[in-house]
Amino acid sequence: QLRKSLCLLCFLQLFDAVKCLAKENARLLVLGRKHMLMNSSNWKREIMKEMQNKADFFFAENISEDDAFLLYATLRSGQHCRFVTRDFLRDHKACLSDTLTRHLFRKWQRGHQIVFFPSAEGRSINFLPAFRYDCVVQTTGDTWHIPYKNVFEEKYSYQVPRKWLCVQQKF
Repeated sequence: QLRKSLCLLCFLQLFDAVKCLAKENARLLVLGRKHMLMNSSNWKREIMKEMQNKADFFFAENISEDDAFLLYATLRSGQHCRFVTRDFLRDHKACLSDTLTRHLFRKWQRGHQIVFFPSAEGRSINFLPAFRYDCVVQTTGDTWHIPYKNVFEEKYSYQVPRKWLCVQQKF
């Protein structure tokens, strides 16, 4: 019963995300699996039809690893393309052969992944936008901008400090 409730919740969150992003007139591609096309207690056919009117869909085989489709579609769609997933793509980073490539992948991910989460009340969906800048120490002349966090905590690759310390050298 819990699994069914979680599946239905995921479906409703997908529906909310598509509705929200469609309002921004964004061109949307939803990658899913073929089981989503079967009418069931988790996947409502009429809601799927409504989503298909707002977005393009690609349905992979049910046993497929759909992350590869996500990465390919995002890269193929161009520099301004963004993607939404709850997956942190750790397995893909782990497969990269060297530190520099893993660093570049994380930097690309931070610049392209939009993170969504339900509101505290659970009635709406919120998005954290992808970063338009790299979260590293930046300097211009005599001024430094340093990203920081107040406390140490575990973080996912898309989570970067939102606070910046601005230091300016006085002469």
